[in-house]
Amino acid sequence: MASHLKTATVVSAVAGYLALQWLGRGYGATRAERHRRLPGDDLMAAPMAVTTHAITVAAPPELIWPWLVQMGWHRGAWYTAEWVDRLLFPANGPSAGRIIPELQHLAVGDHIPDGPPEAGCEFTVAQLEAGRYLVLHSEEHLPPGWAERFGAWIDWTWAFVLDDVGNGKTRFLFRSRGRAGPAWVAAAYLLAIIPADFVMSRQMLRGVKARAERTTAADLPAVPAPGRGSR
Repeated sequence: MASHLKTATVVSAVAGYLALQWLGRGYGATRAERHRRLPGDDLMAAPMAVTTHAITVAAPPELIWPWLVQMGWHRGAWYTAEWVDRLLFPANGPSAGRIIPELQHLAVGDHIPDGPPEAGCEFTVAQLEAGRYLVLHSEEHLPPGWAERFGAWIDWTWAFVLDDVGNGKTRFLFRSRGRAGPAWVAAAYLLAIIPADFVMSRQMLRGVKARAERTTAADLPAVPAPGRGSR
């Protein structure tokens, strides 16, 4: 009996992990969206992992865009649930619940921190078109000292895309593309990051959706919209 229980537990654990791997690669996205070419795809020719998540937001792109522009550490954060913010990012504080006017200026080449200064983790704005897409790029998301001690490296992009589908609704797509080395770092990325991506991406999408759907034109800050630009 004990052996059967142990086997069932192992099988359930494996099935759960495989489900997280599957969900981590395409939660909420249609087959067409998963295979569609998006802004930022040209920044990496051969990613070892691609995830695409999506959600429909009952708000036009102009009411979603300000929430994306202000993301980042000690900015608007990443719109995960409050318990996640408190548990995993206590030094960052809760995600913003309002549009912050002073954080609405963003341009290609700007840096967006993703942790305290000593962690050395930040994104660079690689591509941007106001109201349509924001692409962030990082080669710095490694534990301190790993690059020097182990020759570890990572190349990672996040693309946030807003598709106006009419009737005041937007299809919000979030794509992650990455590669890493050496092999053991790549294996850890595939084993751990993709399941985690399901949890965090799902929360981020829902967090943006909730905020945008309660935003009105009167809430928009009177600041110039970011200029277009890409690289």
